[in-house]
Amino acid sequence: MSFTPRTIDESYAACLTRAREHYENFPVASLLLPKDKRRCVAAIYAFAREADDPIFIALADTIARHQLPVQLLHDLISAFEQDVRVSAYETFADVLAYCRLSANPVGRLVLHLFGRTSPGLLEQSDAICTALQLTNFWQDVAVDRDKGRCYIPQEDMRQFGCTDAAIREGAATPAFVAMMRFEVERTRALFLRGSRLPLTVGGRLGFELRLVRLGGMRVLDKIERAGCDVFKRRPQLRAADWGGLLMRAALPSPAGAEAPTR
Repeated sequence: MSFTPRTIDESYAACLTRAREHYENFPVASLLLPKDKRRCVAAIYAFAREADDPIFIALADTIARHQLPVQLLHDLISAFEQDVRVSAYETFADVLAYCRLSANPVGRLVLHLFGRTSPGLLEQSDAICTALQLTNFWQDVAVDRDKGRCYIPQEDMRQFGCTDAAIREGAATPAFVAMMRFEVERTRALFLRGSRLPLTVGGRLGFELRLVRLGGMRVLDKIERAGCDVFKRRPQLRAADWGGLLMRAALPSPAGAEAPTR
């Protein structure tokens, strides 16, 4: 099926609108990216968030123009299906397996879009994308609870003595706080594992990826500063945060990527 240039442009515009209107802990298809790639990133992002007809038009055009691997899109669809079937995860390995479907394909698609597909870069991208997904899980414990889901591994809840009742009641008990600090620290380790990616990629994409990484780490800081009580208020980035993150991302040395965001 073919579409007119106007229909394709309208589809891309719809994807860009969704990317700009939906809150994320990181920039999505921002002005930092080259214009010809920006709308393609928006199409990938919009598909990862929700799939409908206007998105498919833009996505099909992006796939055709840049020869993107379709299997990564099938992985994202598998994550949608898993969300319908699975409401809780037994082990951290199970959560990571979900992230390999729900988050990692997005980073890999963006690297394919820019022709940066060496195994080392893809692995570092996976680390950052998984860390971003985990960060979202930890900040959204209350949101997911209200949807009947829990992404905190059941094995961790047992280890720290955190009960399902505490989460249902929105109680930041000492056990819950200790568990969340544990989850935050191993998520930071994943961000660290991907720290060289922005520096290696370089250019405008590298700058955007640096902001992506720093944004996720700042949310982890906010979770800890709130005493890990994600029930009273959802820790998230605000306009005041982005100025400082932009300054850190602009640092020319590796310290710009490695420096703590606290």
